[in-house]
Amino acid sequence: MVEPGEIAIVHLTGRLVDGPDAGEVFETTDVDVALSEGVYHDHRHFKPFEFRVGEGHVIPGLERAVREMSRGETRTVVLDPKEAYGQRDESQVVTVPRDELEARSDVTAEEDELVRSATGDVGWITAVSDDSVTVDFNHELAGERVEFEIRLLEVHASETGKKTDDTQSNDTATP
Repeated sequence: MVEPGEIAIVHLTGRLVDGPDAGEVFETTDVDVALSEGVYHDHRHFKPFEFRVGEGHVIPGLERAVREMSRGETRTVVLDPKEAYGQRDESQVVTVPRDELEARSDVTAEEDELVRSATGDVGWITAVSDDSVTVDFNHELAGERVEFEIRLLEVHASETGKKTDDTQSNDTATP
């Protein structure tokens, strides 16, 4: 069991569960998986993912699963949108004047281009006309069920310095 405040180091692979793209990898930290699934990119570093448990920096279902695991364990979990990237919210899809967007963001409006709002939110352009641009600020996986295969590689000391029972004294893991 991983306790709040401890640092978990995991390899994970995320796949879509439903629809025509079911089984497709949308995220992996494992270079071997990236190569075998055809999602490897030279510009990306494939390395284990590290986070402090209980701080809310990962999606809820992933954190819940890791908290229930022991070092060296591999587990596959299917997460509903609520436990993953949230429900799709149509109020997060906005249409703005094209000239204002292009002047403010210093980009030429094109579909699939990423833009940042005045409040710092990132969205992508989904439609462009002569006068307006539609931007979707939902997470690209909002409303989707996803599956994660998680391998807990290491658990490091909590802020108090207490070691967990399943952490080696030299803080290295054997996959």
